[in-house]
Amino acid sequence: MKYERLPYSPDADFEEMPMMFSANTVKVPKLTYPISVKENFRRAADRKDPVWIPNSMTDMVNVNQFELEAPPARPGGDVVAASPWGSKERSNFVDDFGCTWTFVPEAGGPMLTPGVAPVVSDITRWEEQVKWPDFSRHDYVECKKAFNEKYGKMDKVLHLNIGQSCTERLVALLGGYEQAMVAMAVEPEAVHDFLMAFAAFTKDRFLKMAEGVQIDFVTFHDDWGTEKDTFFSPAMMEEMVFEPTKLIIDAIKSTGARFELHSCGRIERFVPYMIDLGVDFIQLQRRANDVPMLKEKYGDKIGFNVGIEGYERGSAIGSEELCRLIDRTVELYGRNGGVYTSVATPDPAVTWDGIQEFFCYSREYYEK
Repeated sequence: MKYERLPYSPDADFEEMPMMFSANTVKVPKLTYPISVKENFRRAADRKDPVWIPNSMTDMVNVNQFELEAPPARPGGDVVAASPWGSKERSNFVDDFGCTWTFVPEAGGPMLTPGVAPVVSDITRWEEQVKWPDFSRHDYVECKKAFNEKYGKMDKVLHLNIGQSCTERLVALLGGYEQAMVAMAVEPEAVHDFLMAFAAFTKDRFLKMAEGVQIDFVTFHDDWGTEKDTFFSPAMMEEMVFEPTKLIIDAIKSTGARFELHSCGRIERFVPYMIDLGVDFIQLQRRANDVPMLKEKYGDKIGFNVGIEGYERGSAIGSEELCRLIDRTVELYGRNGGVYTSVATPDPAVTWDGIQEFFCYSREYYEK
């Protein structure tokens, strides 16, 4: 044990870090870094000599795209401008494309509101039925001035989590997965044309958003499967999904940001496509995918956002057991970089000990 693990104490030097999708913050130890956090993250993403494994709880700040766009609030009833993540009650909202959602606390996220007619009734009519959001009214100059004043001098990885990518937007507009998969099977040309138009819109929107600021890391969401298998075939991936997705990823990475794809489901067979797409990190469901196998097989080509192996997020655990699982996680996934994780438990003292162990043990691991 080369590096000292500083014990938790009310008087210890700490910093308050915001939690993703929540108004809450958490106290984390103020660590002494041998190189900048941003440089270490770039090394981890590029799989080139990171000094420690990045921890999103200490190394990243999650920035909101509304800080870069400041969209006007939507008036009327219980409809709000953005998904109320972290709410304990059900509430409805309408997104930028006019899709109606219900935030479901039991599920931890929003779902399409049952009984509401889809925005697009027929994929072959998407050109007349899709109303593209208009962002011309946004005061980007003032947004970016405030953004740079808030984040510009911060030595943290600025992480932007933006919403739905190609297939998720198709599902939302058509009113569900069944409708979207039928459209992909029956009208592949119309689906491809819509997805290319959506990708062009998304590219332009992101480049407008990112101009004049430096976002270090972007996560985009596109669920491609259930826990049994993918929603669609490799042939459909190649025919409809790959090209527009690559257009978006290339645009994001052209700004210098590293890219992460979040995708639920058992989608192991799509990992080679993710590599060809230029994805830097993938965020997968551990219970649906053999992530250690994927790291062993593809770890020289793509990175992984992993949990603490063997720990169920949110469950009670002691410091000694958590540190044991952290050491195992570092040994399992740390080779050659290409990994980051998050250390968080319900107990602030245990979280503190885990963060210390993760930082120190991963440094010792790489120095070996």
